[in-house]
Amino acid sequence: MEKIIFRAEGEEPVEFYVLEQTRIGGIDYILVTDTEEEDGEALILRDVSQQGEEEALYEIVTSDEELDAVSAVFENMLEDIELS
Repeated sequence: MEKIIFRAEGEEPVEFYVLEQTRIGGIDYILVTDTEEEDGEALILRDVSQQGEEEALYEIVTSDEELDAVSAVFENMLEDIELS
């Protein structure tokens, strides 16, 4: 499982494990968790970086409508998990 590190300005780096990624309507999304082996906290992140930027910039998906749509796609991709 791929591990990525997020570095927010002024905060300690946070590690996440990427469970899956997809592209919907021209937007890239990743499903991440905070632990590799146990049931952990899962987040759906949207890539908001501009084309040509060296590093990706992600933000947490907070819109209920967008979250429902993207989580349904991830649930279909990963049949053994349920996102709620």
